[in-house]
Amino acid sequence: MDAIRKQLDVLMGANRNGDVQEVNRKYYDRDVCRLYLSGLCPHDLFQLTKMDMGPCPKVHSLQLRKEYREARAKGVDNYDRELEDAIDRLIVECDRKIGRALKRLQEEDAKAAIAISVSEVTQSPEILELSEKIKEKMKEADIHDLEGKMDLKIRALELVEEMRTKRADQQAVLLLEAFNKDRASLPQPVPAQPPSSELPPPDPRTQEMINEKLKKAEDLGEQGMVDEAQKALEEAEALKKLTVRREPPADSTKYTAVDVRITDQKLRLCDICGAFLSVYDSDRRLADHFGGKLHLGYMLVRDKLTELLDEKANIRKERLGFSSSFLFHCFITVLI
Repeated sequence: MDAIRKQLDVLMGANRNGDVQEVNRKYYDRDVCRLYLSGLCPHDLFQLTKMDMGPCPKVHSLQLRKEYREARAKGVDNYDRELEDAIDRLIVECDRKIGRALKRLQEEDAKAAIAISVSEVTQSPEILELSEKIKEKMKEADIHDLEGKMDLKIRALELVEEMRTKRADQQAVLLLEAFNKDRASLPQPVPAQPPSSELPPPDPRTQEMINEKLKKAEDLGEQGMVDEAQKALEEAEALKKLTVRREPPADSTKYTAVDVRITDQKLRLCDICGAFLSVYDSDRRLADHFGGKLHLGYMLVRDKLTELLDEKANIRKERLGFSSSFLFHCFITVLI
């Protein structure tokens, strides 16, 4: 509720209900969020995720953001350095988490560590083009926001959501293809499971669990929940083979240490947000990951940091060019 209330304050003002005394603020006041003024407050990124920071304790105001941008254009104030420091801390912490996860995977099995760079295999000309369109549309929504054109802003954000969904689907397909190749390269166990007809009957408790799974699958199928029903059937099939899996292999010399560790080799790590992904995930689960708030939030943070660093580099080049031109002009003047 606090988050929703804060969003309404941003859109309609704190006195939208006529029960709050208006405060005459300036953008440079202490209780105004400078990160929001600069374009990205981390408190708004990860709502309802495990990284949720809660509502920002400082004021978010569209009018003050507009005033700040006007002052920034005149060279009066610039809070980009504060924003850069804040999101750099977020990225450093995320990269540390990724590093710790990779180390843990490598300790268990070197081949379980990241074998695929998610950010590389999910980049295609179509996806890069979609990403650029999303950035342009978000800037357009920001402009409409500052101008108070809420209908146009909502329409722009709806288009952003549509393009994000399309991009997530395409990224999932590309990553699934990479996972299929990765999975094919994993060593496969030597022994083969006997046919279902040759499996020994399960114990009464296991048989009861199997029957429950089959009944659940039937009920879900009648409700039209095909994916859930299929999952229940797979769980029932796994229970049927449970007795065989518990038995030791007849000839243990046929197995190697690599075969035993196959289940540990299925995890891969997203190098953008640090989430674990499985090479056995479906394209739908992968698409949900790419479209999730956590992944999108870290994408926005990383893109914003790149934007700030590029802008800083361009300013340095301009200053260097001006200094060189000025020195050259002075040198020519002295010669004359």
